[in-house]
Amino acid sequence: MAYATRARSNIAALLAILVLSAATMVWLFWHFPVITAVATLAILTSLGVSARLARLTDGEAKELNRTQQGV
Repeated sequence: MAYATRARSNIAALLAILVLSAATMVWLFWHFPVITAVATLAILTSLGVSARLARLTDGEAKELNRTQQGV
């Protein structure tokens, strides 16, 4: 029973955080459209670059593991 209550409170907290985040973004975009758009694009670009870098470094680690196993 306590697990179900905790799960519900976690879901409610997640939804509250998502609503607050969305409201903040809409407010910022309404008052500062150009700056918000530029900042959003910069953040999304940095996330994309970091994802590609993570994928590249993960591929190199797999390659190193293959060579070490073959030796």
